Amino acid sequence: MNYCCIIIALFLCALPAFAAEPTQTLLSELTRPSAPALSAAEMPALVPATEPGTIGEQPAAPLAELYTLDEIKDKAADSAELDLPDVDLPLSDIPLTLNSKVEYFLYYFQTSGREAFSHWLSRSSRYLPMMKEILKREGMPEDLVYVAMIESGFQMHARSWANAVGPWQFVSDTGRRYSLHIDQWVDERKDPVKATTAAALYLKELYGIFNGDWYLAAAGYNAGENKILRAISMYNTSDFWELSRGSYLKRETKEYVPKLLAAAIIAKDPARYGFSDIAYLPAIEFETVKIPSRTDLELVAKLSGTTYEAIRELNPDLRHWCTPPNYPDYELKLPKGCKQQFETEYAKIPEDKRFTEKSLYTKYQARKKDSLKTVARRFGISPEALSRLNGLPRRSRIAGRTLLVPVRQTVDFNNEGRSLHASAKKGTFAKYYTVKKGDTLHTLAKRFNVTTRLLSAWNNLKTKVALKPGRRIIIAKYTEKNGAMSPSGENS
Repeated sequence: MNYCCIIIALFLCALPAFAAEPTQTLLSELTRPSAPALSAAEMPALVPATEPGTIGEQPAAPLAELYTLDEIKDKAADSAELDLPDVDLPLSDIPLTLNSKVEYFLYYFQTSGREAFSHWLSRSSRYLPMMKEILKREGMPEDLVYVAMIESGFQMHARSWANAVGPWQFVSDTGRRYSLHIDQWVDERKDPVKATTAAALYLKELYGIFNGDWYLAAAGYNAGENKILRAISMYNTSDFWELSRGSYLKRETKEYVPKLLAAAIIAKDPARYGFSDIAYLPAIEFETVKIPSRTDLELVAKLSGTTYEAIRELNPDLRHWCTPPNYPDYELKLPKGCKQQFETEYAKIPEDKRFTEKSLYTKYQARKKDSLKTVARRFGISPEALSRLNGLPRRSRIAGRTLLVPVRQTVDFNNEGRSLHASAKKGTFAKYYTVKKGDTLHTLAKRFNVTTRLLSAWNNLKTKVALKPGRRIIIAKYTEKNGAMSPSGENS
């Protein structure tokens, strides 16, 4: 019994030492003296993220997310300097969330991206009222306008590496899918009214596909709905923040939603985030008039009492100096207050005096046997004029060179909605067809009574290539002879 008492007494004396060991281990892990300090750019990652989609107090950090004292001080200093809010978010008709990913872009837009974001804010006032009105009309949240902000910074002529164009960054296939007209004369992806309408329809469709989840809809706008649907199937979750933890989605898509939320948070209360000195542009105000025939924009400006630059700015969808030739009721935007004067003066101008032919040019790569004389003959220009145009001596060897050559403009013939276009070779014309689903070279050759070899040659296609719906291809060529059009069987 005495031995038992002694053993129990020794055990009780040892308890403080055993209890102290875990505490010492935790403190050593908390301080982590050898851990490298993070840069200011990495600051948002220091804050343990809240649960996706929630706002509130930060949960207790798990052991793996504890920091050095220097890191905690740096984080506190950065937060004080930038005054990042905890839960006080502006009112919005799309759900706003604050987590470490959103905080990263709040920080970025106030530092490295500050100059660009200032320009975005400055331009935003030019288009926000009109775009919000269109979104509201289509039954969409008005704050989806900030999708255009992060897509293009409200630049009408913005073009991405993937050839997405305009303020809402439509690629050509998606633009045509939502009735945006794109050809050599107009590109309605740049029209702020028509492009915003198309974007509203696309976002409405995405919202339905993703069962009313705006984060997934926005991600789908960036990556395409099929990409997001595959990610949902792959990870068995429809939570955007969970999807963004995987490796399937590209970084651009993972950052798209937090970037959108950060842009909306700042843009709705810019002064709070240090943007109190923005020079906002006035909102665009315009009236529309129908133009019955091709008309020079310089003439429009003169008759309206405004400038050519003002007309071009209001009509960024126009690709040339005039209204298109094959749009009998093209709607042109004029500065507000100019419509009545323009219509009065325009009616006095004869139709043949509304447009002055101007030269268009394209690039041509000279072939092995080409000379200035043969190329000049082909494009209906004198050898002397061609050499002057390209700054070349009269006897230059041009094989392999890329030359600037004149192009005859579109001829205003219409056939079942397809236009007849003048080709680069003088006196030859081509009829175009827009490929539909299921079309092949063989079926089109049979339909338009031409050989597959000629179709391939005219369109620079391989005979076994699959035709992409929406592509415009040449399905007939004609040569002008004595004022009449004759079918042409030549390859070029």
